[in-house]
Amino acid sequence: MAYRVVVVGATGNVGREVLNILAERKFPIADIAAVASARSTGDIIDFGDTGRELKVKNIEHFDFAGWDIALFAAGSGPAKDYAPKAAAAGCTVIDNSSLYRYDADVPLIVPEVNPEAIDGYTQRNIIANPNCSTAQMVVALKPLHDAAGIKRVVVSTYQSVSGAGKEGMDELFEQTRAVFVNDEKTIKKFTKQIAFNVIPHIDVFLGSDSDYDGYTKEEWKMAAETMKILDPEILVTATCVRVPVFVGHSEAINIELERPLSVAEAQRILRDAPGVMLIDKRENGGYVTPIECVGDYATFVSRVRKDPTVENGLVLWCVSDNLRKGAALNAVQIAELLVSRHLKKAA
Repeated sequence: MAYRVVVVGATGNVGREVLNILAERKFPIADIAAVASARSTGDIIDFGDTGRELKVKNIEHFDFAGWDIALFAAGSGPAKDYAPKAAAAGCTVIDNSSLYRYDADVPLIVPEVNPEAIDGYTQRNIIANPNCSTAQMVVALKPLHDAAGIKRVVVSTYQSVSGAGKEGMDELFEQTRAVFVNDEKTIKKFTKQIAFNVIPHIDVFLGSDSDYDGYTKEEWKMAAETMKILDPEILVTATCVRVPVFVGHSEAINIELERPLSVAEAQRILRDAPGVMLIDKRENGGYVTPIECVGDYATFVSRVRKDPTVENGLVLWCVSDNLRKGAALNAVQIAELLVSRHLKKAA
C-alpha cells in the first residue's frame, strides 16, 4: 500500500533532507506535496534523486484532508498554527519542532529506543520528533541501559551550525571568509563570532524559577527528552556548545550504571545495537569525527572506556549527522514505524 505524504517546510535544510530520505528509503508514496510559507510558494524543488520536481504549495491555503502523513519541518510557529488542523483533517502529523515534545498526550519517538510509545499517537494524531542532540544520544544509551541500567548521564555536546538552520551555516561561511580576507566579521545568528571559536550557549537561558537555573533550554531539553523517551528515573546534566562545524553533532558522554559493565561487554552490546555503528580502535584515527558522518544514517560510537571516577562508570564519544538522525531521518523512521504498526493494519 502507498500513502499520500506532505512535507511542511520543504524548502529548509531539514525539509529538503526529509525529501531526500523518503526517496532514498523508497517510502511507499502514492502522492507527495511540498509545502512551505508564502515566500517559497511556486518554487521548484527536487524530490531526492528520483528526477521528479515538486512545485511548492502555500501552507496558508493547503488542505490536509485526504492526506495520510504530514512531516513538519517548519518550526514551532507553523506547527502551532497548522499541525492541529492537519491532525483534525485525519492526516497524522510527525513534528520536528519542540512544541509538542513535552505534551503527555503526544508520543516522543526514537524508533530504535521506544517504538511501542507510538501506539499513543491517536490521542492527538500528532507524534513528536526529539531534539537533534537527544536523538543520537538515546540511540547510544538504550542498549547500555537495557544491559546494566543507567543512573546518571553527564554530556557535553559539540553541535554544528546547521542545527541553527541555513542562517547559521551562512554565518560560519561568511565569518570564515572574512577572517581570511580581513573583512569585518558580522554577527547575526549567534551571540558571538562562531568562526574559529566555540560558543557555550544554545537556545535561551532558563531563570531562577526552574530547577535548571543557569542552564540553557537546549540543555534542559536533553534531560527532559531523555527521561520521556528512555526512562524517567535517569538523571541527565548537559552542557551544549556550538562549534564551527557545518554538519554533524558530537557528544562526550559520561555514564554511571547501576551494575558493572566491562568496556569489552559495552563494545559488544553497542556493536550489535540497532542504529549504532561502533568504530573504536585505540590508535590514531580509530574514531569517527563529524565530517565522516555526514550523509550517513548511523549514530557512530567511539572511544568507549572506563570512567574511574565513579563506580560502574563508562565514557564514550558519539557522532551523528544532525540533519539526518537528529531530524529528517528520525522523522521518516517514525513514518515507517507508523505504517508498519498502524496504517497497514487499518487499511
